[in-house]
Amino acid sequence: MSITLQNHYRIAGRGRVIFAFANIHPPFGTFLAQWPLKLAGQCTHSPAAGKIALMYLRNERSYFFHSRKFFSFLLFALLITACSTPAAEQVYLPTYDPFLPMEVTPAENSPAQNPNAPRPPTPTRAPLTIPLPGEFSAGTPTPDARHALPTLRPAAEQYVVQPGDTLGLIAQGYGISVAALMEANNISDPNLLEVGAALTIPAPNPADAGTAYKVIPDSELVYGPASVYFNVKDFIQSQNGYLASYTQDVNGAVMSGDEIVAFVSANYSVNPRLLLAMLEYQSGWVTNPLPEEASYPMGLQDEYHFGLYRQLTWAADTLNRGYYLWKANAISAWILNDGAVVPANPTINAGTAAVQYFFAQLNGRAAWEKDVDGTGMLLTYVVFFGNPFKYAIEPLVPQSITQPALTLPFGSGETWYFTGGPHGGWDSGSAWAALDFAPPGDLGCAASPLWVLASASGLIVRASDGAVMLDLDNDGYEQTGWNILFMHIATEGRVQPGEYLFTGERIGHASCEGGFSNATHVHIARKYNGEWIPADGALPFNLEGWVSSGTGREYDGFITKGSRSIEALDSADELNQVTR
Repeated sequence: MSITLQNHYRIAGRGRVIFAFANIHPPFGTFLAQWPLKLAGQCTHSPAAGKIALMYLRNERSYFFHSRKFFSFLLFALLITACSTPAAEQVYLPTYDPFLPMEVTPAENSPAQNPNAPRPPTPTRAPLTIPLPGEFSAGTPTPDARHALPTLRPAAEQYVVQPGDTLGLIAQGYGISVAALMEANNISDPNLLEVGAALTIPAPNPADAGTAYKVIPDSELVYGPASVYFNVKDFIQSQNGYLASYTQDVNGAVMSGDEIVAFVSANYSVNPRLLLAMLEYQSGWVTNPLPEEASYPMGLQDEYHFGLYRQLTWAADTLNRGYYLWKANAISAWILNDGAVVPANPTINAGTAAVQYFFAQLNGRAAWEKDVDGTGMLLTYVVFFGNPFKYAIEPLVPQSITQPALTLPFGSGETWYFTGGPHGGWDSGSAWAALDFAPPGDLGCAASPLWVLASASGLIVRASDGAVMLDLDNDGYEQTGWNILFMHIATEGRVQPGEYLFTGERIGHASCEGGFSNATHVHIARKYNGEWIPADGALPFNLEGWVSSGTGREYDGFITKGSRSIEALDSADELNQVTR
């Protein structure tokens, strides 16, 4: 479930069924959806059916007792209790009254059992230990050691279209252009793609390799420690450009230009200095009061991405995709806007790879070469902020790092559903840093009465728009150390910024709030020094012994504890139940 902003379409499947009966009185529709009947000669019998009927009458007495529907319903209840049980069918009944709010009794010793119980003293805020950036020697930094990149395919292949595929995703996965894919398969309309169709994937025709010039360090790509001292609003206002007075409605709230930049930067975990340098380079919005391009300032001419907010979300997601594909050794060439295939130089770093990947989406070879050398976007950056390598923090994520102890994000004794394997921490471009868990109950998108609990102790540094960020090192900055994102947390009952939580204390209620989601769940992801940590990588999630793994396909994956493995399913099923 999703990240994130996109790709959060994992659901607890029973939520679909309820709406099929929406035209019947709502509680009665829920009743029908949960207990299927076979009234034509045979029906499902339940010893609790009489109790269910009484529960319904108790809750709907004002609606029923004074109408003829009461007698129809009474006859219906008698039919239920009189039916014989078919031997081959087993019926699963809820252990709670489905027409009343669910009251959960947490397991003994659970921190959520009594939120008013005495708490340990709140720890003193940890000091910020990031030094002020120092000057770095001028010139191009030392190249990286050669990255082990995947080999370009030497011959054509066949691919069978799967549910959810698009030509763009298929082309991206095989390192070719959409135009080349369409030409090889005589496709005239890229929007018409049939599941099960066999496609020919042509071999790429690589041009000369790309430049080895390093543009930015990794720490200038991510919203990491080097961004702690940067004030987005002050900088934008000091430039007196179009951005300084810009406002836009974002999801029903009017936001200023600096608020939009800060919002996107924090959500996607992309450095605001880089976003501002690229915005200026592409359109002049930061310094020019009257820029020529006022609708698509990051250069993507697409009606859906009209305005600053969606231009920046696209840019941040694209930068992330280049960065994390490079980190995973999962890409070896850039597909330029004109279809040219440019093999990547194996000695660049991930931050530079992100910039090269971004400009590949917009330009052909000649313009791309300028974009990614010392006279392109980098020159704008240097004019604004100086040499980017003076902000370098290396390594950003030490190889020796270990995950702190984390618990499952729900109460002891509770059973939830594992509905999403490794997928984007935020949107589809970031590392597959997230897992999804759905609470029990046919909720649709209603907030669950169950609580999402803190998986570790820490300070709440952000809580809005469905997102809650828990800072484990307690220095008050999500750019430093370990941070845990809890997504789709309902506004009502949600923890507030500035509160310190101990492990197992209440974050809020799972819902659909924030991003895209079509069923209630909680999305949990990890960052270290601003970098999303993959759930299917060298440092997988470990949630009280449940260790995550992936299959190479987003949202597919497992959590394993000892000899038991649970596969993520797009449903609520016994097979994907996990009990804490």
